[in-house]
Amino acid sequence: MPNTSTRPKRGRRNRRVPREDPARNELVSRSLESAQQCLFNQDYGTAFVHYLLVLNLAPVLKDFASESFRFTLFKWADELDSLGRIQDLFDCYEQALELFPSDEVIINSMGEHLFRMGFRDEAAGHFHKALKLKPDYPEAKENFYRVANWLVERWHFLMLNDRRRNHKYQQAIQKAVEGGCNTVLDIGTGTGILGVSLVVTETVDAGLFGEGIIESLIHAWNHLLLPPQSTQDPSRPPSQAGRVIPAGATVFGMAVQCLEIRRHHRLCVSEVGGLTTAAAGELHSPVSCSSEDDSTEPYTTERLSRLPGGYTPLTEPFNALDIDFNNVQELEGLCSREVSRVRLPVTGEGLLDALAVWFQLHLDQQSSLSTGPKEDTCWEQAIYPIQTPHNFPLRPGDELIVEISCRDAYLRLCSVAVARDGRENNPGPSGNPNPSLNAEAELCSALACLGTEQSSGPRDYTMLECAEMALLNNQPYHDSFRRALAKLITNLKDARSIQGPSKGQGLEVMPLTDPPSGPMDPGPDPFYVLDVSEGFSVLSLMAASQGQVKAYSSVEKTQHQAVLRRLAMANGVPEEALEFWLNQVEDEQAVLQRPSREKLWSAIILDCVETCGLVRQKLMEKATLARCLLEDGGQIFPERIVLYGMLVESDTLLLESAVQGQEPTLGFNIAPFINQFTVPVHVFLDLSTLQCRHLSDSVELFILDLMNTNANYTNRDVMVQASASGRVTAVPFWYQIHLNEEISVSTFNQDSHWKQAAVVLHQPLAVREGDWVRLAVTLYILLDECISITMTMEAVYIYK
Repeated sequence: MPNTSTRPKRGRRNRRVPREDPARNELVSRSLESAQQCLFNQDYGTAFVHYLLVLNLAPVLKDFASESFRFTLFKWADELDSLGRIQDLFDCYEQALELFPSDEVIINSMGEHLFRMGFRDEAAGHFHKALKLKPDYPEAKENFYRVANWLVERWHFLMLNDRRRNHKYQQAIQKAVEGGCNTVLDIGTGTGILGVSLVVTETVDAGLFGEGIIESLIHAWNHLLLPPQSTQDPSRPPSQAGRVIPAGATVFGMAVQCLEIRRHHRLCVSEVGGLTTAAAGELHSPVSCSSEDDSTEPYTTERLSRLPGGYTPLTEPFNALDIDFNNVQELEGLCSREVSRVRLPVTGEGLLDALAVWFQLHLDQQSSLSTGPKEDTCWEQAIYPIQTPHNFPLRPGDELIVEISCRDAYLRLCSVAVARDGRENNPGPSGNPNPSLNAEAELCSALACLGTEQSSGPRDYTMLECAEMALLNNQPYHDSFRRALAKLITNLKDARSIQGPSKGQGLEVMPLTDPPSGPMDPGPDPFYVLDVSEGFSVLSLMAASQGQVKAYSSVEKTQHQAVLRRLAMANGVPEEALEFWLNQVEDEQAVLQRPSREKLWSAIILDCVETCGLVRQKLMEKATLARCLLEDGGQIFPERIVLYGMLVESDTLLLESAVQGQEPTLGFNIAPFINQFTVPVHVFLDLSTLQCRHLSDSVELFILDLMNTNANYTNRDVMVQASASGRVTAVPFWYQIHLNEEISVSTFNQDSHWKQAAVVLHQPLAVREGDWVRLAVTLYILLDECISITMTMEAVYIYK
């Protein structure tokens, strides 16, 4: 019988009351006082150490000190980040999480640091954990949505929602299994739903070979698969032969005219904001099928059916290539194939802007999938833009000569010549045609720089990103800036003529450059203009052309600076009137400074909206700093941004945001897992061509005032009346960018280089015509201090 006397008694007298430890209490008190004093003195590292000591010795103080501890941690982490002490930074977060393992704010903040450093998977895990702890935590929710956009791209949802594609693959797989195939090799089928029991791959992009399917299949045939079925040995059963689904593909192409493609890939204007562009040299996008630079992609992708302004076919579709994925010899010889030439009869009149390419994927002998521009498919089309600086006119009766090759496992199509009236016109050996006024010479001029083999040496050109090229072609944008800059300079000149020359502006900042003393100097007090636009911008040069202006550009690339210098010389802008700011600034964080000890900026140009349709990172921080650096009467461009939106019903946006429906995808319950990575904010939208029904007029949603911080707010309720009955599935939004009170530009017009964005609702909202919907618009400072706008909707019914 056990000795029951050894059992602990549960009586009141057995409770042990911890003894007070005066020395420990004194240490906690002193450390807490020291932590608070260090925090007041902004000595965050020492304050953090004291708080760690206090909370480890006296956990009872956690509730009392949690807010101060968080603040100290975040400030100290920012300092460590700026010093590059990354290991110390994460050590601090680990120590903090030992004390507060369920603190969603600390977990979310650690995720933000991980994201900034490129650890997106780990960041997503922290954001997801923070949301589990507090599902309505808005910062963690927005952060998770943003990182999910990196982890799971929208085309995954499109493919999983493409029932025709999925069932075609399923049927082909079932046939092969029933025919005796009983082993599986799954190569790059994404979410894996296509791999049931066969050799299956779908590593194909819009240009067929861009995801490395050729290299993958060659390796599979040589190392992983049984030999293919042989006609010489028909007695061998199918289970003893290797086989690939898809079995092969046929590639088609077509010449097209398309202004939208043209303006994203080559310079289309002769004048920008009052500046002639002839001296810029040859400018084009990084997309090129030429043999001069293998580092450039030979094609981009577009959905032709959604291009603003549409497109015009100039030839009938032609067969560019056939490939058998079950023939390893054909796969291995693909890259060494000789360049082939096809002659395409021109059927339409217009300017040749691109060759559009799509393919038919042969799953087996009976079943196939087409990615053509008229098909409702998850694939886009491959676009091979024409990069010549000249227009390339075609007319019926011409023959367009196209070269096709598969060098370096990329499908390459290049337009090299036109046959007209029985004669083939090619550029000369130097790549420059002889000048003449006749039609033949005009055609030759149009063909200059098209050749891939005829040119005797590398062409001299400057590369701009597609968005930079579209911006340069945006004439209304530059004309608006030109008028706004001219008005500001005129107003400042008038003010100075009344007040007399200024003698200094107060704040002491070490000079980075001295005021100009050369021939352009009209006096002791020029106007200083700083352009901190992202990428290539001519706004600084436009400011310098106003006269009495010293302009500073933040353009970084040497080639781009050379283009601006050539343009300045050709447009009569003195060399000393334009400087490149980042050449003189060692710390990128100091880009917003003054040009000299005694001068402030007359104008600071901020790049406020990303091409994708979202507000740029750190915009409000930059605006706050810029306001402190303006002279009296100076201005930030733009002065304010107004956000507009509307209610729409769009099944397309739903298909791109999540796996739809309750039924499993081909028998697999994938939706609950991948839909965790749904992204409510869709970017790079063309609202003008988006398949949707407008359920309201456009309404003003939010205002960001860059010149008057007191005019801003963090949230706003907007009432929107439904103009039609339907299901509200999304709220697309865009911006009106006000340069001053009279002049503004929109990110939603046919000349815009910007795209639009949209908030997609998790649950569609049914409305009737005349109903009112409340949009709650909130401003958050999130990852990288970018601005995100979230919207919640509530139907408010007005009974008549």
